[in-house]
Amino acid sequence: MKGLTIRQREVFNFIKEFISSSKYPPTVREVAEFFKISVKGSYDHIKALEKKKYIKCNLKRSRAIEILKEKKDYDSKTEMTSIPLLGNVAAGKPLFAEENFNGAFELPVHYIGHGKYFALQVNGDSMKDAGILNGDIAVIQHQNVAETGEIIVAMLDEAVTLKRLCIEKNRIKLKAENKAYPPIFTRDVRILGKLSCIIRKYE
Repeated sequence: MKGLTIRQREVFNFIKEFISSSKYPPTVREVAEFFKISVKGSYDHIKALEKKKYIKCNLKRSRAIEILKEKKDYDSKTEMTSIPLLGNVAAGKPLFAEENFNGAFELPVHYIGHGKYFALQVNGDSMKDAGILNGDIAVIQHQNVAETGEIIVAMLDEAVTLKRLCIEKNRIKLKAENKAYPPIFTRDVRILGKLSCIIRKYE
């Protein structure tokens, strides 16, 4: 269902509250009078709500507006998705991953988009030049492919690491964003996901 404009949301809420208090729906003119707009403007807002399936109405009859079962307004920025927190990711050099489930938190879907995600806590400073600091929570979009230049979570043997992916002719380079750390070269790497965003707590 398409989202509502601010004014459409106001009109929709007014109609719901009017029906709740009066036990019958408002007329087009009553909507116009409440918002101090023209009858034509009121009519247009009501028809827009009907088109977006928030209401059902017969404007040829008075007081014939019916509220449909309200669905989630996916453009209202209220839909949330749960992100599992899975152990730590070493940002200095690969360490064994803690695969245990360490809880979960929610983020708005409009912020990260639809998809499958997990999160890891960053340890170390090897990605500091990319703005990724020790203690940050890295939110990762789960996928097993990525392109050169993207920051990924990769598994080497039984260890995971957060690095920038560089695909070379005969090998893979996992590049740190800190000159103090040398790159990791490998021909056998498992991509677990691509960095979506960083969550940082300020004391």
